[in-house]
Order: sequence, then C-alpha cells, then structure tokens
Amino acid sequence: MTSWVRAGTVVLAVAWVGAANASARRAPAVSAPEEAPSPARLSETGLYVGGDCTSAVDARNRPYSPQYPLWSDGAKKTRWVFLPPGSAIDTSDPGDWNFPVGTRFWKEFSFNGRKVETRFLWKASADHWVFATYVWNEEQTDAVLAPPDGVPGVADIAPGRRHDVPGETDCRACHGTRRVGPLGFNALQLSTDRDPNAIHGEPLAPGLLTLATLAADERLSPPRPEWIASPPRIRTDNPRTRAVLGYFAGNCGACHNGNGEIQAAVPSLRHADVIDGDAVARSLLGKPTTWQVPGQPEGSSVLIDPSSPDISALLVRMKSRRPSSQMPPLGTKLRDDAAIEAITKWMSVDLVK
Repeated sequence: MTSWVRAGTVVLAVAWVGAANASARRAPAVSAPEEAPSPARLSETGLYVGGDCTSAVDARNRPYSPQYPLWSDGAKKTRWVFLPPGSAIDTSDPGDWNFPVGTRFWKEFSFNGRKVETRFLWKASADHWVFATYVWNEEQTDAVLAPPDGVPGVADIAPGRRHDVPGETDCRACHGTRRVGPLGFNALQLSTDRDPNAIHGEPLAPGLLTLATLAADERLSPPRPEWIASPPRIRTDNPRTRAVLGYFAGNCGACHNGNGEIQAAVPSLRHADVIDGDAVARSLLGKPTTWQVPGQPEGSSVLIDPSSPDISALLVRMKSRRPSSQMPPLGTKLRDDAAIEAITKWMSVDLVK
C-alpha cells in the first residue's frame, strides 16, 4: 500500500467500483435530460480514447491553461474542454459566456507525480450543469465517482496535511447558482497577451486552446475580432499590479463577483471587472471590512493598508488556515506563500507611492 491514499479510502473506492455497472458505458449523449446523472467512472465521461483511462486523451478534448491559475495546494493541474461539433460559445455578454449544450470540462489534479482526482463539469441541458469528481484508483487505471460530500484525506500534501476530494456540494458552492459554469475559461484567462509575471503562471505551450484558436475555429459567436486585434489584458503600466489583480481574479473573483450571492464589502474581482487595473487597485485601498482583524481596534479593519500590510485584512485572511477566517474558504489547506510574498511586496512598494 503506497502512502498517497488511506486504506479506508481504498476500501471505499472498491465499494464504489463494485456498485457501478461492471460493463463500461459510453459517455452520456449531449442531448441528455436536465437531471442527467453523473457517470459512475471517469472512463465513461468521454475524456479518453475508447473509454480507456490508460490510453490517450481524445483529440476532440482540447487542452487549455488559464494564465492566472487557482491555487490548489501546489497540485499539478491539467485541463481539457470539449465543445460539440458545429457549436459556438455565445459571447453576446463578453464577461459572461454562455456555453452550448454538451460542453464538457475536465480538470486533473496530481500530487507527487500521481493522479489523485479529476473534476468534471458537463452542460447536460440548457439550464443544468452536472458536477462530478472522480477519485483515481491506486493502479491509475480509472477513477470512480466521489459521493456527494466528497472524500477526505486522500493524498499527502504536506506533513500532517492531506488533500480532500470535493463532492458535488462543494463544487456548486464555488461555481455558484446564478452564473453557473467554468471559473477559469474566459477572455482574460485565455488571452494571448499572457502575463509573464503571473503568480504560478505557466508558459503558453503549443497546442493549448486560446482566444485566437477559438476564433480561428469559429467557436465564438459573435466572433469578437477585437479580442484578436487587441487581446484582453489588465490595464496598468505596473507589472506587479497586473499580476496581483490577475491572481485576485483567478482566486477570489469566483465569489467576490458583485452578483449578490455573498454579502461582502470587497469590490468585484471577477475577470471582467479587474480589467480596469489601476482603478480596481485604488478601490481596494483603505476599504473598510466587516471582518475584524484580530488585535485591532473595533471598526478599524481595512482590506488593504499599504503602510501596514501585516494588518491588512486581505493578507491576514490569506495567511490564515482556520476555517472561520481563511481565504479562500474552500479548496485549500496550505497557504499560498508565493502569492503572499508577491502581494506584500506590491502593497509595501507600489501602493505607498
């Protein structure tokens, strides 16, 4: 038994496999009913050629990499999207894309060189997205559907810390109910004007899907030629401001998006709103917060205090990993030290000018 997974988790996984249909099923049809069930195994979702998780990824599933990735405790992540043949993404609202029925997204998480989980997002009908998470078996030959509440402690990520696989409930908590859909697949994240200073950013490797390839394949409707002539980027002359606001968009904007789903004094940080970089940065300065920084006088807490980064609510909550105070509140057990360092430097060097 290798150390990457608990024995209890293996027993549970075996039970799931035993309960699943023994014969491999084909991926559900894109015209599935609104309440379509999640496939029992990853091999049934259409990600791999022939439904075999040891084979290659089907070429119809295009890899992509958001330029401002979400921090996930240092996991190596690989992502793919499938758009039904002949379909296009409705970009009538440039900041809120509407995906065609049958669209599918996958995101694979690996720790210490082993695949641990793959998340699946499928637009099964015009009004319904299916969320599912699959836990890889020890042989790395397939992954089985996690229960609705997820599976705790499946992989070591640090001394005394283990990775939890989320269930459907957790997925919906992050993806919301008003703007349901993917969180890292939008004009800013897919821009070819890639931020070289993006925190945890990855180079734009050959073959990755971008706005340019979507446009070339006629997958945007309307086509949005302005995104090709002038690829989206956060408007600022300060490289650190661009990188930090991009990080906020990728890591905070899913919840702090101004749509009213959560009650927070933080300005909207979603991808479509951080574009006006310098103005957004100014809006964060001295912004009062209802969350009280420990040890500070009642009512004195602010989101960002550039003269005292260590008592800025934003940084205090990023450093915390207490459930009652940490930010982001879900999906991470380890604080993002690289981001904390970069944001602290941005506050103390750039914002005090």
